[in-house]
Amino acid sequence: MEPSHAKDHENRSVRRVSWRRPVAAFLIASLPAIILAATTPTWADSQDTAMEQCFGKDRGQRIEACTALLEQPISQSEKALAYAMRALAYSVKGQYQRALPDYDRAIELRTDFAIALNNRAWAHYKLGNIAEGFKDVERSLKLSPGSAHALDTRAHLKQSEGNAAGAVKDYRRAMVFGGSRMVRMYQCGLQTAGYFQGPLSGIVTPQLIAALETCAKLKSCDPLPPDEECRRLTS
Repeated sequence: MEPSHAKDHENRSVRRVSWRRPVAAFLIASLPAIILAATTPTWADSQDTAMEQCFGKDRGQRIEACTALLEQPISQSEKALAYAMRALAYSVKGQYQRALPDYDRAIELRTDFAIALNNRAWAHYKLGNIAEGFKDVERSLKLSPGSAHALDTRAHLKQSEGNAAGAVKDYRRAMVFGGSRMVRMYQCGLQTAGYFQGPLSGIVTPQLIAALETCAKLKSCDPLPPDEECRRLTS
């Protein structure tokens, strides 16, 4: 799951998580292919269904499915993924405090789980646990230095501390590694916030950088899009 936040961290969790937060797609890709047999339902069929729904795109089914899957005798790596995906589902619902124990368990089971570390960092950021967020995102970036989502998470953390210059540096690096989609995310978010008037071109321009610099000076400003509409436009 790479958070992102929950926002796009879902395409990041495990951000921001939605996007927190990429992540959901990564998790799904990391699993073996699931083949459902067209036979009378058995225990194995039930497990396969839970796995498909836990790691699928339907957020409504995810929490229940991951919970059911975690009650089955699955492998340690699958457990780590299931905990991470359930945590992501909680994060998407804004239940960050409830997500933390699941992120903790996922990382205990898989200490090199860079996406889960980034998503836990985003949860800490949303809860105001800035120091803890920095610890997690730095660990995540050591494991995955080119993660656009982790760079975005660190940028948000720096911005929350009043480090505007450091935040802009990480936002710019996030665009380098995240490519045109990440650029459009910032363009859309900043446009919605009233700081950017250009098109959603996916091209970094001086106007976009100026908007990011203005936003980064304000702790209340988030360059990420606040709603699903922006995310559809930038997908």
